[in-house]
Amino acid sequence: MTFKNILQKRAAKQKKPRALGKLSPYQVLWKPLVTEKAYKMVEDKNIYTFHIHNNANKNDVVASLQTIYWVTPVSVRTMNVVRKWRMNRKLVRRAYKKAYVSLKKWDSIELAA
Repeated sequence: MTFKNILQKRAAKQKKPRALGKLSPYQVLWKPLVTEKAYKMVEDKNIYTFHIHNNANKNDVVASLQTIYWVTPVSVRTMNVVRKWRMNRKLVRRAYKKAYVSLKKWDSIELAA
């Protein structure tokens, strides 16, 4: 199998929002994650972190940010955070999905602490 055959088997990227037809922009972006690491990323690199809906993709996040905060993101990275268990104890952290949103230097989002 050659490199050219591998490229032909990859799926096409999604160009349109998936969850915004069923959900509102406020349901796609649930809340900003307010942690020490998130504040440091905002100060250093102008990257904001959001807790998002599990069915949302990057295009949903971009459209919701434009609707709610009137900013256009440079890049969006999404990731699934796995649940965290403890031995012989209760659940420590539920699974969720989060997005890292990078903005231009002159753009900002007001986050209430």
